[in-house]
Amino acid sequence: MPSVFLYLGILLGVIIVWFMLLKRPVYEAIVLAFVVLLFVTGTWQNVGTYIDDALSTSLLYSMVAFVAMSIILTKTKVIDGCINIILALLGRIPGGAGYVSVIASSFMGALSGSGPGNVMATGVITIPAMKKSGFPAELAGNVESNASYLGNMIPPSGNIVAALGALTALYPTLEISTGTFWIVLWGCSLWFILQRMLTVFAFVKVYKIRPMAKEDIPSLKQSLKENWQGMLLPFIILVPFILDSALKDNFFTARLGATGAKHFSSSLLLFIGGIASIYTVLITKDKKSVTPHKIAKMFADGVKTIAPSIGVCVIGYMIGAMFADLNVAEEMQAFISGMKMGKFATVLFLSILTCFLGMVVPGSSQVVIFGSAFIAALAAVGVNPVLAAAMLPCICGVMCGITPPLGLGMYAGMTISGADFNKTFKNNLWWVAGQFVVQIIVLMGWLPIIGL
Repeated sequence: MPSVFLYLGILLGVIIVWFMLLKRPVYEAIVLAFVVLLFVTGTWQNVGTYIDDALSTSLLYSMVAFVAMSIILTKTKVIDGCINIILALLGRIPGGAGYVSVIASSFMGALSGSGPGNVMATGVITIPAMKKSGFPAELAGNVESNASYLGNMIPPSGNIVAALGALTALYPTLEISTGTFWIVLWGCSLWFILQRMLTVFAFVKVYKIRPMAKEDIPSLKQSLKENWQGMLLPFIILVPFILDSALKDNFFTARLGATGAKHFSSSLLLFIGGIASIYTVLITKDKKSVTPHKIAKMFADGVKTIAPSIGVCVIGYMIGAMFADLNVAEEMQAFISGMKMGKFATVLFLSILTCFLGMVVPGSSQVVIFGSAFIAALAAVGVNPVLAAAMLPCICGVMCGITPPLGLGMYAGMTISGADFNKTFKNNLWWVAGQFVVQIIVLMGWLPIIGL
């Protein structure tokens, strides 16, 4: 039995006991698992190196920037105005509130550092609207939670930078800009947004759900007049990465050199979050809510949200550094290659593995700890390594968020909708199955992906 499975078993065992049985926070379980692994592997003498590797990872600070941006975006209520515009556009079609939930929550989820937090931020608007137009409570909660967790794979989610780190760690000579990688991520995400839309469409037909009541649909003219500035946020965030991808060779490299262009591409992750935050502050109508004192209070109140997620990532990077030292990625790749599985069997095996891992291990930790091993295993059977890396936030982060018992999004949606647990759980299985099937289809290369 390869030692990688011993390490994995220890990691899972500690998390199950500490997090699931003793009901302690997951970040405590990750820390404890790291300490136990240090003892088992006898690598205490390298702990300083692991800490240094984790804290010197620039991608970690990118995560902090985007989490901070999500706090400002949520607290200033800019997202509420965007939802009103989408409601005005789609509320008149049968099940329109469900489609609004998919679009609005996917976008907000990409910016939010917390899946359950995103459900709570947008769900208080979309879930009541769905229930009022005929969605059963359990369906309304699941539409919102499954759409919200798409944010884990849609740029500029902080979870995605870990996937890029895993790719570049495995292929240090691979010349891929941040913008190019993000375009591939958007290409993958479009298929999962479509899958959510089609699932809503199917349930709308099954339950004969009607359009929203006219009195509940905002005026499009009024909504655009009051909130059009918020709709520019996607362009402010996305355009720099599109330009980086399109002009990298002919413009940036020619002027900055290969090294300069590479560092410019990496720096986008750091300053775009700040620019978007400044823009959000400037367009907020309630200027009293964005004084320096109020912004400081926003971050102070958000520490309980930020600290655990960032802490999990830090420890995850430390475990990742330890596993790199122990050649875990190479060992897992050798084991999977030794099984002589074909492309479909490998894709299916890793999809099942990450599904079960997601029941107990946070998605970001999976990407950080096992990302390079998963990419290597998929690349060995013919999956494009860039596509494999781009799908890590999907098979790890999204699946983790929607699969109980760690599927916290389902619980958040159920809380707002007031739905019965058993009904919510059974309905959620349809969403998990749809997610599972589409991720296999995408990884097999059976669908065209923008950017590849």
